[in-house]
Amino acid sequence: MKEQAKRVLRIEADAVAALIDRIDERFERAVEMILKCKGRVVVTGMGKSGLIGKKIAATLASTGTPALFLHPAEGIHGDLGMVTRGDIVIALSNSGETDELARMLPSLKRLGIKLIALTGNAESTLAKNSDVVIDVGVNEEACPLGLAPTASTTATLAMGDALAVALLDQRGFKEEDFACFHPGGALGKRLLLRVRDLMHIGDCIPVVTEATLIKDAIYEISSKKMGITAVVNASGKLVGVISDGDLRRWMEKTEKSGENLLAKTAKDIMTKNPKIAQKDALAAEAVAIMEKSSITCLIVADPDARRPEGVIHLHDLLKAGVV
Repeated sequence: MKEQAKRVLRIEADAVAALIDRIDERFERAVEMILKCKGRVVVTGMGKSGLIGKKIAATLASTGTPALFLHPAEGIHGDLGMVTRGDIVIALSNSGETDELARMLPSLKRLGIKLIALTGNAESTLAKNSDVVIDVGVNEEACPLGLAPTASTTATLAMGDALAVALLDQRGFKEEDFACFHPGGALGKRLLLRVRDLMHIGDCIPVVTEATLIKDAIYEISSKKMGITAVVNASGKLVGVISDGDLRRWMEKTEKSGENLLAKTAKDIMTKNPKIAQKDALAAEAVAIMEKSSITCLIVADPDARRPEGVIHLHDLLKAGVV
């Protein structure tokens, strides 16, 4: 059983690796055609190829290339109306002789639609009627009977991903663009939410001055429920922070030395030059700073002015689904 599974993976891996040498001028032409397309990319395929086509269309759409999937059987019964002049069709068929696709070809020709074929048969009807043919043929299917599409569909999917990523790169598609197409779920939250969207502001910011006595600093930390307070100088600039952890460490230290912790000032025990978050930074960046520094809260401040503008806690990021 395990050997059969390993055999399948080797065959499919070899099928994908073989595509590397087929990234040639035909692939470049296909990318250029899609980039110049004024309409949409319509992906079509029957059966297992159709399932792969749906994924390719979805990947294209999410990375900046307007795309949709057209079922060829539905297409020849009216859904060809989804295709308009200016669109490009990417047709998937390992044999290149899929009947439903062949019956669509005359209508596509009448509309003047450019056709890109992903096929394993360069001499097929589909290939001969296409403007660009990309070879996704495989030496063998992973199915021991040679019947179920396995390596061939894997190869087609990989080539579709190659097209999508090449187009993404040529369009200069950025993380912000990706976020616009993924506003829902954890992915959208990681890409869209900024620190300013989640930070606490105004009276919710825990702040004391350098001269504040520790007993008052403890009250500020406790009342604001952030586990931290910013420490500012006489000009209002951030010079340090005091956290719950700082207090615990100083309690242990003063117990041993016999000093009175409550008689000290914020300046005496603060952590100088603390890590900060910028309000326009991605919330995910704040998470990265917290993880790297093993802390759970950040004062939000401009790196130049160094004046506290807000405070953001790991709990805020957890609730928002950023973490």
